[in-house]
Amino acid sequence: MERIETVERFNEVISQEEPVVAVFKTSWCPDCHFIDPFMPEVEANYAGKVTFVEIDSEKLLDVAQQYHILGIPSFVAFKGGKETIRFVNKLRKTRTEIEQFVDRAIAVSAAI
Repeated sequence: MERIETVERFNEVISQEEPVVAVFKTSWCPDCHFIDPFMPEVEANYAGKVTFVEIDSEKLLDVAQQYHILGIPSFVAFKGGKETIRFVNKLRKTRTEIEQFVDRAIAVSAAI
């Protein structure tokens, strides 16, 4: 998963026509670290269907504020530079919940 370091790169990546799932995290978030072990396999399972990117909400504060990221980890899907769907709550996210979100993101993207 590419770690996005600049606003310019973020805008470039989310502008593509393939669905993009941005995962907003921080280094100190225990729930963010909980998903780390299984995210590479989730990403591999959706190869060719979805691009995953990681954003440190503190390093790219402007992006986090622009998209009203208050809870982390937050999953926000984009297509063609526009937000399509998001998965945000205060609870720890499971692999199943993340995969269900990605499936919904793909369906919404196809419907647009």
